[in-house]
Amino acid sequence: MPETNPRGSSFGRSFARMGPRMDARGAAEHRRRLVEAAYGVVIEIGAGYGATFPFYPSAVTGVLALEPDPTLRGLARAAASKAPVPVTVQDGVAEALPAADASVDVAVSSLVLCSVADQAAALAEVTRVLRPGGVLLFYEHVRSAHRVLGAAEDLLTPLWSRAAGGCHPNRDTAAVIAGAGLTVEGLERFGFSALPGNPRLAHVLGVASKA
Repeated sequence: MPETNPRGSSFGRSFARMGPRMDARGAAEHRRRLVEAAYGVVIEIGAGYGATFPFYPSAVTGVLALEPDPTLRGLARAAASKAPVPVTVQDGVAEALPAADASVDVAVSSLVLCSVADQAAALAEVTRVLRPGGVLLFYEHVRSAHRVLGAAEDLLTPLWSRAAGGCHPNRDTAAVIAGAGLTVEGLERFGFSALPGNPRLAHVLGVASKA
């Protein structure tokens, strides 16, 4: 499948090194909480190196995990072999989900909507594949509500997005999710410092349902 937001192997190698450090500082617990209510047929967009896979509960019958970066995809396949539920990893992007209309119970997004090429298109695809009553579980970093930090993120975004696999630190992802026709039913906002010495950046963890 064509990649609308290809992430080169240099990004993949960098994130593969950085991600476990983030997990050790608390991201793993956020991911565990993210998917603890998952069930049935799941599609995970931007699965990275498979950091969520160990936390899927037995109520999940199968996960289709999409990852466009070849380095991360290889790591995700290794992680899938140890997952507690069946996980299939394949190339793919959020803007073109390889699933039929209304065929998925749960969509999972973990630190990926910051980097998709087109958030609106990605969320339209999520809405398309979810069954009525299905849910999007999301854990994302978002633009800070703090005036100075938010302005700094706006200033940094053009350079950062080119250097960090398309990541946009100034996106108001929760608002875009609500604008996609999904109902945000639970939203937790918190600060999280991903790496030592980093500021506590704004994050959200929540659930949005399809009517």
